[in-house]
Amino acid sequence: MKGIVLAGGSGTRLHPITKAINKHLLPVGKYPMIFYPLAKLHQAGIEQVLVVTNKEQIGNFVNLLGSGKEFEMEFTYKVQEQPGGIAQALSLAATFVGSERCLVILGDNLFSANLGPAIQKYQKQPAGAKVFLKKVSDPQRYAIAELQNGRVVRIEEKPLSPRSDWCVTGIYLYDSHVFEIIAKLKPSGRKELEITDVNNVYLREENLSYEFLDGWWTDAGTFEALQQANEYTINYDLKNEWPVLSTGSLRNFSPF
Repeated sequence: MKGIVLAGGSGTRLHPITKAINKHLLPVGKYPMIFYPLAKLHQAGIEQVLVVTNKEQIGNFVNLLGSGKEFEMEFTYKVQEQPGGIAQALSLAATFVGSERCLVILGDNLFSANLGPAIQKYQKQPAGAKVFLKKVSDPQRYAIAELQNGRVVRIEEKPLSPRSDWCVTGIYLYDSHVFEIIAKLKPSGRKELEITDVNNVYLREENLSYEFLDGWWTDAGTFEALQQANEYTINYDLKNEWPVLSTGSLRNFSPF
């Protein structure tokens, strides 16, 4: 299985600080934000990872992460030339993923759950996708899943009148069919290719499963969420999930 971290976008909700730096490089707790999804990929046993970001900041990511050798991983990079939505960014991973399956994490999604058990269940799924759901207090901000009889029956993007408070987090498992789906998508009213549209195709094909996400989770995309992320992570030691941070040349790693 391949790993993908989507770390592009302009971070407008975090202006003015993101005018100077990509939000996924901002400090959260003791580490740059992008370390958290990378640690989750490593914890799940995924070593080959594609990082998708914008052309203005890709050099900073390469300077921070390099080839991945120091982190006992292998990093590949792709540039999203212009913001075109999450699905458009994911489409850049088609060659990288090939015929394999992939775990996709939005770079501003930070969480405590170990994804390993869910990935093992997904690997037994003949085909399709899996999403991770989390209850939220402000469902109008998110893609919201409606559940009936233990199944997802509908996903709505930022609904004015949410049918539930189950947010579809920015953590996704896909088979290679995802790239065929994206190729047929039409831009939304925001002129973007929406990941919710991708998930709804899988839903219509009856090939979408879900898991409830344990522990804490935040998307760190607003100042309020970024503050919450710092509160969650200040005493959260990534070395437990990514032991290389406490060994060898990274033992005294200080990102800031």
